Amino acid sequence: MALDSMNTKSLTLPQSVSSEIWAKAQESSVVMKLAERITLPGNGLTIPVVTGDPVAAWTAETEEKPVGKHTLTTKTMKGYTVALIEPFSNQFRANNEALYEALVGRLPMSIAKVFDQTVFGFQDAPGESFDTLAQAPALDVSVKTYDAFVDAIGTVSKAEADLNHWVLSPAARTVLLKAKDSNNRPLFISNASVEGAPNSVLSIPAHFSRHAYKPAVTSKSVEVVGFGGDWSGARYGIVQDINIAIADQASLSVKDGSKTVQLNLFQRNMFAVRIELEIGFVIRSASEFVRLENGTIS
Repeated sequence: MALDSMNTKSLTLPQSVSSEIWAKAQESSVVMKLAERITLPGNGLTIPVVTGDPVAAWTAETEEKPVGKHTLTTKTMKGYTVALIEPFSNQFRANNEALYEALVGRLPMSIAKVFDQTVFGFQDAPGESFDTLAQAPALDVSVKTYDAFVDAIGTVSKAEADLNHWVLSPAARTVLLKAKDSNNRPLFISNASVEGAPNSVLSIPAHFSRHAYKPAVTSKSVEVVGFGGDWSGARYGIVQDINIAIADQASLSVKDGSKTVQLNLFQRNMFAVRIELEIGFVIRSASEFVRLENGTIS
């Protein structure tokens, strides 16, 4: 019998617990830290975008004054559902604290990871109204690292934007620490023996997240170690906060190698926790960001 026809019941948690679960998801998502949150209705949202300003001009006395107008376009944001189900033994039911720790420590972070990595273009977008950085221009930071980061700022400025935050992976930390001048002195830190990764690069705040890393898995791909961009033009919207439900008489379709098997929770004395979030993301333009790569495709 299908999961959605079983007797499921919502897990009611104290308000303080529900809030903390959501706070954990925000803390683990670097995109949610940098982008501005807006209210997203269930049927989506149309956002006006100013793409150009009228141009003023000098005029002599009695001459006609120039006429101009702004140019506009629109961006559509829609909510898409990201979800996960995890089964547990019934011992968790007897221990609410253990269930709470499992929910806070694992499931919300899984949602944050897939959201971030979709925004970064590492996974396909869930729909055409969900923007990603897949088309952001790429720069190789493995050679002439200092110049590459300067070029990143210049690339974003050409899109009439200001690079105001870096999002760097631990692999980018290694690139920064290895960068040296002609006298073999570190470029981005003053004392390598006591300092770790810089919290800013070229005076621009740097945020480190494993979500911003994509390994090179084939000879046709390249390692991505971070991003830089104008995050003032990024928005995420949530239709409703994280929804949590439990079921103890459902059947789950579970992958077992190449096969899909049915897991009967009642028969195995188990229950499952479902967590889901309806969320959307838009940016003004992918050209206002840069993708930082460690090497080039050979």
